Amino acid sequence: MREEMAVRKATRLSSKLIYEVIRRDGEEELERPTRSLVWSGVAAGVLISFSVLAEAIFRTYLPDAPWTFLLENLGYSVGFLLVILGRMQLFTENTISTILPLVAERSCRGVLSVVRLWSIVLTANVVGALLAAAFMTQTSGISPEVLESINELSRHATGFSASEGFMRAVPAGVLVASIVWMMPSQNGGEVILVVIFTWLIAAGDFTHIIAGSVEMWVLVVQNELDATPAILGFFLPVLAGNVVGGTMVFALLAWGQVKDEVDAPDEDEAEDRARSRNAQRAAQPGQA
Repeated sequence: MREEMAVRKATRLSSKLIYEVIRRDGEEELERPTRSLVWSGVAAGVLISFSVLAEAIFRTYLPDAPWTFLLENLGYSVGFLLVILGRMQLFTENTISTILPLVAERSCRGVLSVVRLWSIVLTANVVGALLAAAFMTQTSGISPEVLESINELSRHATGFSASEGFMRAVPAGVLVASIVWMMPSQNGGEVILVVIFTWLIAAGDFTHIIAGSVEMWVLVVQNELDATPAILGFFLPVLAGNVVGGTMVFALLAWGQVKDEVDAPDEDEAEDRARSRNAQRAAQPGQA
């Protein structure tokens, strides 16, 4: 018995078990009350701004050298650590966790539930990003030197064409979905996982809709960027790219690798049920 327990602890989670963990988590998220989703989404939008702020602080105070680019992008992980480990509602996480229950159920009710959650969380995230951007640009809480670095990062992030912003958003969607997929199998390595993957988003110059919304609002609030090009040229293309990367690429591929196992009957469960039936029959009087 002890050996069996030791083997189970040492064995990595199978793809089927990881899928089941994320599917159940997604079902719980889809059933959460609207008020909880709103507050959690606003908090995530505010806290993700620390990715922009931390990266700007690194940029401001690190020396001007070729290697500083890679080091300053570590700051991008700060906001994601706060949001992901704090279990707050981040839109790009929901592109996989809420889709797995949908592809398993395939119903109009499931579609409406996903649309409801996505709409609430995305809106709340963007509102939180606006509040953070307003604080950084309209108060004295951020030093002028750091604010200038924030502006530089924001101009760069929103300076891509719509098509390039979309293409750069696809890998970011895949990477965030990968974090969600790998989290259940982590045993104390969650911080390293989040840091590596989100650092790669920044170092690869990929675009993320919520962190990018902070940068977009920074420029809009300061009248450096008009609302129409901000929405049409940045927000919508990046949003579409993240959804394609997180849902159409990663979530569907993840579902594809476990579909046959999920649809097939569980042999262990069937064997347990058979043993249970045999034991019940043996216990009945007059039966062998």
